[in-house]
Amino acid sequence: MRRSRLATLALTLAASFGITLTLAAPAQAAPTDRYVALGDSYASGVGADSYTSESGSCLRSNNAYPALYNTNIRPASYRSVACSGATTTDVINNQLSALSSTTTLVSVTIGGNDVGFSSIMSTCVLQGETQCVAAIQAAEDKARTQLPGKLANVYNGIRSRAPSARVVVVGYPVFYQLGTVCVGLSATSRAKINEGINLVDDITRTAATSAGFTFADVRSIFVGHQLCSYGEKWLHALNVLNLTVSYHPTAAGQSGGYYPVFRSAAG
Repeated sequence: MRRSRLATLALTLAASFGITLTLAAPAQAAPTDRYVALGDSYASGVGADSYTSESGSCLRSNNAYPALYNTNIRPASYRSVACSGATTTDVINNQLSALSSTTTLVSVTIGGNDVGFSSIMSTCVLQGETQCVAAIQAAEDKARTQLPGKLANVYNGIRSRAPSARVVVVGYPVFYQLGTVCVGLSATSRAKINEGINLVDDITRTAATSAGFTFADVRSIFVGHQLCSYGEKWLHALNVLNLTVSYHPTAAGQSGGYYPVFRSAAG
């Protein structure tokens, strides 16, 4: 009787595992999404190394969050046209053509270059606190008056070319953890830089929501991994030997920060 019961139990468990494996199998199948990634250096993966030869000066990395999504999820098709230095105008003129009526998933990170992220950081590093604060204030004023319309033009273009696509607008991380001992820029400069990034993210979130798109906010996941934090840094500090990567996510920032937030938002 005991052997019979054990045999029955074994068969029952085997059947249960069989069912479990059968149910789990579709998760390994290639999704049907046709995915296109748009945007600037944060989407192309500047700072994450392993750049593709075809991308040239656009510096598209195999470690960027769109490429990681392609590697891990394996959509039916994938193309990234994100490019270092891109502005909203560049997306409209040079990237939207990658979309079509068959596109089902789009990601885009854009807006930072429209308000001068790069030049602002150069000003802050080279010219001191007073000029840094003034440059950020001017950028904030520009962001409030011009960025909503620029983003709306991009989002309208995406919707026009890919009317059925799920669109995920991915934001920027705040650079500095405040209240820590940190060399380099003054506490006032660091706080003002954070303020400017938060403003751009908030404007972007509002514009994305108004367009009916999903906003993927990476700010909270980077907390503890920012510059001046005590954890593993997910952002490059100023690199005088390679200025291009300065203030961009590392490979760990793309995989540990950007990718999980985008993956969750993409559904």
